Amino acid sequence: MGITKVTPPPKQPRQRAVPTPVAARGRQKASTAGTDEKRERILKAAEALFDQQGYANTTMAQIVQALGVTKPYVYYYFHNKQEIFETLSWRPTVVCFTTMDFAPDDARAAHEKVTEGLERLIRATIEHYPASCFPYREPQVYRPEYVMAQEKLANDFYEKLCALLEAGRRDGMFDFNETRITAQAACSLPGFLYNWYRPDGRLPAEAVTAELVQLAWRVLGLRRTRRRK
Repeated sequence: MGITKVTPPPKQPRQRAVPTPVAARGRQKASTAGTDEKRERILKAAEALFDQQGYANTTMAQIVQALGVTKPYVYYYFHNKQEIFETLSWRPTVVCFTTMDFAPDDARAAHEKVTEGLERLIRATIEHYPASCFPYREPQVYRPEYVMAQEKLANDFYEKLCALLEAGRRDGMFDFNETRITAQAACSLPGFLYNWYRPDGRLPAEAVTAELVQLAWRVLGLRRTRRRK
């Protein structure tokens, strides 16, 4: 029997260590609870500005003004706005592109892993909105080394997803033709949230997640019962 309804947020598997392409270039040398809180405050203010007016129209001066602090306060933690933008973008990138990571001893069927992984992907995209959509909105902003790191994560994600899709099709639980196209089509559903999603919209986040999950499963041709061979 395939999964036919959205489940509560599943327990995340232990994430593998993922090196970050966003090297801290501010004057901060050590991370403490206090410095982390201040960095988060800067990131939250900058995220709102990037979302409202875009990367090009956002300046460090505006971030400083939104925080009500002095410029040295921000520059102590971040060298420039690109570092802030990439830091904001990298977090959801890692979360989303590791949703197909499962423990080696996870013996569940392929279709169960795929459906859980896609649900985690959709949920993470919504939870990390709007930063999760920055790469779709303004892909030209990122440095080449950032793009390379992002592509490495994406390739690993799709390699795992495609392998699981093909295993699920052999098991008679998926009905689709082209594996890669199907994988990209299913994942494009949360990818294009930036075109229409609003946190204060008619449907709450959980309801949007449920709708997108059901649509993704239709793209995969998820069956309720295994097809007889």
